[in-house]
Amino acid sequence: MRAILQRVTKGSVTVDDKVVADIGLGYVVLLGVGHEDTQSTAREMAEKIVYLRVFGDDEGKMNRSLLDIRGEMIVVSQFTLHADTSRGRRPSFINAAKPELAQPLVDYFIEQVRSFGVEVQSGIFGAHMVVDIQNDGPVTIALEI
Repeated sequence: MRAILQRVTKGSVTVDDKVVADIGLGYVVLLGVGHEDTQSTAREMAEKIVYLRVFGDDEGKMNRSLLDIRGEMIVVSQFTLHADTSRGRRPSFINAAKPELAQPLVDYFIEQVRSFGVEVQSGIFGAHMVVDIQNDGPVTIALEI
């Protein structure tokens, strides 16, 4: 499982000119599911992200987690995180999980994040989405489990 975590002051997802997710301070997480991923992988990724300390404390040091600041999260499924660009000029997505595996794991990841008490919204799986990210810092972290 791969994730691009972006610390945001504001984020939203629009599908067909309709806003389907909208948050303030927190994370926009772009989540890619691979063939080998399981519920265990999703649970581990959720816990890692929820407890990752990248929000500033009173001294401006990255010492606070999403839970500490009571932040929100948007999760956007993004199979392109598993793009293989090692050959040619057109990426291959053979390493990305098929929708029948990916969608349930994305949903499970969201359930796991919610189990920590985090308010989570999401894009629409498989839809063409416009993701608005006001990256704070900027802080962008690539994670792989």
